[in-house]
Amino acid sequence: MASLRTAFRLPGLAKVATRQNAFASNAIRAYATKPQGLKDRLRELIPEKREEVKKVKAEFGDKVLGETTVDMAYGGMRGIKGLIWEGSVLDANEGIRFRGLTIPDCQKALPSAEGGEEPLPEGLFWLLVTGEVPTTEQVRGLSAEWAARAELPSFVEELLDRCPTSLHPMSQLSLAVTALQHDSQFAKAYQEGVHKNDYWDTTYEDSMDLIAKLPNIAGRIYQNVFKNKGKVAAINPNLDYSANLANLLGFGDNKTFVELMRLYLTIHSDHEGGNVSAHTTHLVGSALSDPYLSFAAGLNGLAGPLHGLANQEVLRWLNKMDEELKGDFSDQAIKDYIWTTLRSGQVVPGYGHAVLRKTDPRYSCQREFALKHIPKDRLFRLVSQVYTIAPGILLEHGKTKNPWPNVDAHSGVLLTAYGLTEQDFYTVLFGVSRGLGVLSQLIWDRALGMPLERPKSYSTAAIKTMFAKK
Repeated sequence: MASLRTAFRLPGLAKVATRQNAFASNAIRAYATKPQGLKDRLRELIPEKREEVKKVKAEFGDKVLGETTVDMAYGGMRGIKGLIWEGSVLDANEGIRFRGLTIPDCQKALPSAEGGEEPLPEGLFWLLVTGEVPTTEQVRGLSAEWAARAELPSFVEELLDRCPTSLHPMSQLSLAVTALQHDSQFAKAYQEGVHKNDYWDTTYEDSMDLIAKLPNIAGRIYQNVFKNKGKVAAINPNLDYSANLANLLGFGDNKTFVELMRLYLTIHSDHEGGNVSAHTTHLVGSALSDPYLSFAAGLNGLAGPLHGLANQEVLRWLNKMDEELKGDFSDQAIKDYIWTTLRSGQVVPGYGHAVLRKTDPRYSCQREFALKHIPKDRLFRLVSQVYTIAPGILLEHGKTKNPWPNVDAHSGVLLTAYGLTEQDFYTVLFGVSRGLGVLSQLIWDRALGMPLERPKSYSTAAIKTMFAKK
């Protein structure tokens, strides 16, 4: 097998390893003797996939994929079929499938940490990139590589340290990711005239560097904003991605919280290509913006209250309910509270989904985690009760196509149960996870030569004229 430096082209590898500690260097050297790495496997798959796409376009290129209506155009392009997304597909009744695997499939098939049960997000990333379930050794190698790439440039650390604590954590995350563009290998290679067939190579390198650095960014933001600029832990090259993230947040001693991070990062990673953060990353990347600029744009979309901030709204609604009901968690009291919410013109946060028409499997696996680890938690019991009551009320109300809970109905309650109560930080964790999905797709966008995205638009006057003629 080629050396690690040759296989992964880690710039300044020895320097990084030395600056972190001797353990990182040992982990990297050990990985060099292990089975085929992710980039080597990807290099083999790309020609096969290019040929497959070529055949699909030749055979089915003139087939109708869907129909677009005026309502879809005015409704935010809801339901329009017009994107290619390799990593996952969302079925209205079945939920998300990552490369054909459901969440329960992933929990069974993907490697877990020694002594753990939840899938490691490193394994999910490998699956998203290759379509293949990795071995335990391959996942450990990916953990070691991300640890070796995790160090932040000093100017990015200083930039974050100088941010006012009043600046929203998502703004700080976007700021740091944008600043990392300073070292983009793709941007440099493009300026030097690299052949388009090789765009994927430096896109891969940038994506791996960025994913590796996200826990360090998130940890620094958390310590600065919520812990009075507390000390940021060092990346431990012997730990997996989620365990390092938990350490950086100050919760690494809680093994169950570490397991929660593994589950959280896995299930929030990807949700096909039409959601705001995924589509935005893809759209900006289609202009050949590098992964840093593309993902920063996706993060800005994720920061919106109709996307990544939704879990905060759920928790605030539950806390307000808890406060106003004063311990009366009877079915009738909860029914009355839900009806009050609806009659005031508000929605029940955490219920409904743009695509799903059943309970979100991501909600279900979080519920199973809570039943196993925190069955007596006060807010979890309230969430469970709302789960049995809200769908019936929403059906009776008649203004929602999907009365079932989505992923946001549960995640904030789990984080709160383990002491991570700072709600403004929750979407940062979502952002760390979402990087796995959108950047794995961005690698394939460049490998397959996906073009600039440029759909056609119409004005209201043009639509009126168009149909008046008919």
